[in-house]
Amino acid sequence: MSTVQESLGRVDSEIKSDSNSEKIASEQPLKAPDSSSIDEEYSLSSEKVLNKKELDRIYRKLDRRIIPALWCLYFLTSFGSSYYGLTLTMNKSQGHSLRQTLNLTAKDTSTASALYYVGYILFDVPMNLIMTKVSPQSWLSRIVITVGLVYTCYHVLDNNKGLIAIRFISGVVGAGTWPGMSYYVSLWYPNDRSTKRIGYYFTAAQISAAVAGLVSAGFQKMDGVRGYSGWQWSYLVYGVITMAVGISLLWWLPDRPFKTVEEGNSSYMKLYRKYFTPPHPLNEQERALHRADIESRYQLIQWTFQDVLVIITDLRIWPLIIMYFGVVGTGFGLAVFGSTIISVNNPHLSSIDVSLLYAPIWVFDLCGILLITPLADRYKQHRAFFFSGACFIIMCGMFVTTFAKGSWNKYGGLLIAGFGLGPTVPICMSWASEMFEPRYGDVGVAVSAALVSGLGNLGSVTSTYALYSGWPADVPRLYKYSNMMLVVILGASVIAAIVCHFIKDKVRQKRS
Repeated sequence: MSTVQESLGRVDSEIKSDSNSEKIASEQPLKAPDSSSIDEEYSLSSEKVLNKKELDRIYRKLDRRIIPALWCLYFLTSFGSSYYGLTLTMNKSQGHSLRQTLNLTAKDTSTASALYYVGYILFDVPMNLIMTKVSPQSWLSRIVITVGLVYTCYHVLDNNKGLIAIRFISGVVGAGTWPGMSYYVSLWYPNDRSTKRIGYYFTAAQISAAVAGLVSAGFQKMDGVRGYSGWQWSYLVYGVITMAVGISLLWWLPDRPFKTVEEGNSSYMKLYRKYFTPPHPLNEQERALHRADIESRYQLIQWTFQDVLVIITDLRIWPLIIMYFGVVGTGFGLAVFGSTIISVNNPHLSSIDVSLLYAPIWVFDLCGILLITPLADRYKQHRAFFFSGACFIIMCGMFVTTFAKGSWNKYGGLLIAGFGLGPTVPICMSWASEMFEPRYGDVGVAVSAALVSGLGNLGSVTSTYALYSGWPADVPRLYKYSNMMLVVILGASVIAAIVCHFIKDKVRQKRS
């Protein structure tokens, strides 16, 4: 108590001293400010500008090393998801599409698509938690290698049961990809720089979807070569390339910026770091400045399953999951059935024409990312506004696709929807990191990303299993009701974003 009284006494005396100083100053003529104080203030200001410029240079240097590696990783792992929908219709006129070759029913295709996301959802959180305990670089490489191995096996499929099983396995080995990359970015970049970086490598998904359409057109020309269908050749080539790139990531993608408690100094880790970890991308001086900039990022590395349970019960996680549910459900619905929608709206197009028209949807998606995500980073207090605006653009596109007159007007609606889809997922993931890192630290970023991605992917299950080909009665309606269901879940995402905006700072504040 005496300490408090002494403190209050000092404050009171300082206030009186300040008031007396103001009175004396008012009675004296104004004097020019001391030149030494001006120089000191100018020096401090110059130092801040210099540090800002130096940090910008450091993060650009990291970008050149990290972003291309993550871009290739995401391009290849997302390529298979986009390409699967195209193989259902490849060489359809010759009777050699995946659906025709394996005699797939509508139930088979919807079940296979749904089980892919079931595997993804079940293993998303465990896979991302493992990543916090091991080398993130090696774990991301493992994902790419196993994805390539599994997709290589697609070319030997000969029945519907094999397809259903391998789609589930594909989801299991690919689980943790998206939240893992978000967690990895959070290790190297502060939150106010992360959305733009997530947007940079998120463009890989859009470009891979566009390239999938172009590649599909090319592989259809190989139909019958050495007894393989076009889709078999494409899966074989894709799988081999993906495995090769996954192995190269061991020497390309840098590991953690700083060694953590979990890594320790075991002989195994020393051996691994010696032969499989590339040199740190920054020199000693740059590393010191970088560490000072993100020092708070490394306050809580140790975690227990009680920490995980606390994050799961944090109310703020659920609006983020609903946001992700709506936009990812719409995104994967268009990724898997975009070519089907184009074909239904214009039945006179050949399968090659459909593949070529599928690509521009994702080019527009890329444009949305490049234009909007930098603004969402700069004005991060308005993330809900940017997310909701993008959702309304998607809704507009879906209305045009459904109700416009003329097949080309309907196609224009798909382009509009593609533009709106681009920035939505990066905003979700960076917002999750921003909300959960201050209180929960390392595990907060990892678990929130995995929960948002994993449970949010139930939207993908909904759009691929319950809608489109999984809803036979909607086929004669040209998928009108399926399109409108996507609009409904997008509306839920907008409401969730508004709720998230108001509760983001009001639930479980930072630890004292």
